Amino acid sequence: MKLPDLTDVDAAGVIEYHGAADLVSEAARGAHLRYVPVDLAGVADKRALMNALAKGLKLPSHFGHNWDALADCLEDDDFVHKPGAVVRIAHATAFKAAHQGDWNTLEDILGEAAEYWKERHVALWVVVA
Repeated sequence: MKLPDLTDVDAAGVIEYHGAADLVSEAARGAHLRYVPVDLAGVADKRALMNALAKGLKLPSHFGHNWDALADCLEDDDFVHKPGAVVRIAHATAFKAAHQGDWNTLEDILGEAAEYWKERHVALWVVVA
């Protein structure tokens, strides 16, 4: 699969892409978007997921490590700045398979955040690898 045009704000959202991380990083840079890597290697439960997200997304120290707090942080002006960001979630396959319910919730929150920013003409791409 080829990466979409990351400058197309209207197409921004959550996508699967299993290509090399450097290709995603270069595409983000080419689109003038901030690149945000999140690594889920070894993440075995929701608590570890929240910790990995907090670290990778550089969430504020007051992040509550729950779904509502994640949604709030992703829709905060301090997280995404114009023209936007590309979040690459690496090693998602194992967590997704083992924790389908939590993965579905995460994917919903990420998709809602992408829509929120799209309405403000800011691109938020989430690339799941």
